[in-house]
Amino acid sequence: MPLFGMISRRMDWLSQRQQVLAQNIANADTPNYKPQDLRALDFRAELRGQTQRLSATTTSGQHQVSKIIPPPHRIDTPRAKETTLSGNSVEMDTELMKVADTSMDYQLTTNIYRRQIAMLRAAIGRPGQ
Repeated sequence: MPLFGMISRRMDWLSQRQQVLAQNIANADTPNYKPQDLRALDFRAELRGQTQRLSATTTSGQHQVSKIIPPPHRIDTPRAKETTLSGNSVEMDTELMKVADTSMDYQLTTNIYRRQIAMLRAAIGRPGQ
């Protein structure tokens, strides 16, 4: 189902973004370190690419399996507003705000996923399981 694929892709993006932001915070005192961030996920491109990301693989001459191959997330190095004397441009308050925003987005996406599962269960007559 395309919606579940998009939800999964969004959660993957958010998880990877948390890793990148954690790396920025861990390197806040590293000389010449430039903070990184993921390029924003484009849902219009996701909708257009739903069928383009499917590729068929054959496990035997009689079986055919499809698997989704997500494109990699792009990492950007945004231009620094401030730089310390050591060349480090990590701004802790900005990074921590990004971490909080990403955490809230992850919770929202998880709630959307749960609601979709609940609707499917209700549709097949198994609410609350």
